[in-house]
Amino acid sequence: MSRQAAEVSEPSREAEFDVDLFVIGGGSGGIRAASVAAGHGARVMLAEEYRLGGTCVIRGCVPKKLFVYASRFSGAFEEAAGFGWRLSVPHFDWPSLIAAKDREITRLEGFYGTGQQSAGVEVVRSRAVLEDATSVRLLKNGRRVRARTILIATGARPELPRFDGIELGITSDAVFDLKTFPRKLVIGGAGYIAMEFAGLFAALGSDVTVVCRGSNVLRGFDEDVRQAVAGSYTNRGIKLMFSDSIRRLERRNGDVRDGEHAGRINVTTEQGGRLMADQVLLAIGRTPNTTALGLDRAGVKTGADGAIIVDASSRTNIPSIYAVGDVSNQFNLTPVAIREGHAFADSLFGKKAWQVDYSNVPTAVFSSPEIGSVGLTELEARAQYPAVDVYKARFRPLKAAVTGDCETALLKVVVDCATDRILGVHIVAEEASEMIQVLAIAIRSGATMKDFASVMAVHPTVGEEIVAMRTPTVRYDRRDASTPHVPSAAV
Repeated sequence: MSRQAAEVSEPSREAEFDVDLFVIGGGSGGIRAASVAAGHGARVMLAEEYRLGGTCVIRGCVPKKLFVYASRFSGAFEEAAGFGWRLSVPHFDWPSLIAAKDREITRLEGFYGTGQQSAGVEVVRSRAVLEDATSVRLLKNGRRVRARTILIATGARPELPRFDGIELGITSDAVFDLKTFPRKLVIGGAGYIAMEFAGLFAALGSDVTVVCRGSNVLRGFDEDVRQAVAGSYTNRGIKLMFSDSIRRLERRNGDVRDGEHAGRINVTTEQGGRLMADQVLLAIGRTPNTTALGLDRAGVKTGADGAIIVDASSRTNIPSIYAVGDVSNQFNLTPVAIREGHAFADSLFGKKAWQVDYSNVPTAVFSSPEIGSVGLTELEARAQYPAVDVYKARFRPLKAAVTGDCETALLKVVVDCATDRILGVHIVAEEASEMIQVLAIAIRSGATMKDFASVMAVHPTVGEEIVAMRTPTVRYDRRDASTPHVPSAAV
């Protein structure tokens, strides 16, 4: 082909597409991918049908953490008396908290919008669906946009069970906007979302009952962590109903003699339990938000759970279509979605190819007390390594000596005997989230227990107990019949 012909044909190929990248979804992953791609010179359009910021900012991590902060003041007021403070009886005002939350969410949404505009991303407030492998339809005005590459970042939505009266329950999407504070709250589910709300509503003054299908809370977390949180919640007056689930919800019809209960909800469980609640929060999990996206028209493959199937580069089976974040149901955390979006944009538009490493991803549960976790649980380590040392420390923090609080902290470290390398750290304590963020750096760098022991302690702190560990609490060695072991079925 002559140079003249090439100069003519190149613009015609470019004209086939309206944009280089079309992003469906304005949550954490989509926003990061869009801004980074635009920074690399790509023409980018992003469509969001609701509000910029996605689940995390609008109805997830951010408002949840604000509620957690609010809930902790009740304990702080009580503790203050032990340290000599004399306070009048505090009063909590639910509408004031909602208003403060709304102001911050509005501010953050504006921040994201301004950021996209500054990056050169065209934001369209509309639902978008796939027409084919390189076309998207904006449902607000019917416009068809042709894109060289399409990124799906629509996140996940609350999963709902099926039972009579389901419409009387609410999900985590609605709990942040309740008009009145629920004095009696029943929560279906015992995962991290359920446990966070159980803890914060109980601290704010709700009578909370958790109905859990399993035999313990927080499936997937380390067993010692699960037991510690369940024990703490029970001590705080939160009722835990194990091996049960909600079967039916009915609106209670009050009469003159029962006026104070009018409008409440009767809850019936599978095991015959009967509860009464102002609100029923259904928090049994989340499912990828892939319904009616046009995936079938474009030929995009999904798994049995509806999640979009992607490779290590976030690419689907269709070369022009990618997916990041919870919609692919790989590791459902906001920082993971952000990292996936960044890697995608750098690799495709910045000529800096890299992939996300999902090993040793730290996580926190803002329960009461907090949980921080990184790496393998004890059972996971025992299943993967021939010999494992487990270090554990349980103690009352210094503050409890004055306040009289019986709450104990739990620190647990799981170690590979052969190399002394730390495989996992699990913390149940105040500020566990802050500690685990820093500890994750060491774990990812291959730190050993010898490394930890060589570090000078900061006294008096909770964290110093980790570097003070010298002797394993227990050793598990599958090669030695005299040491404790776990049956394979239990692992």
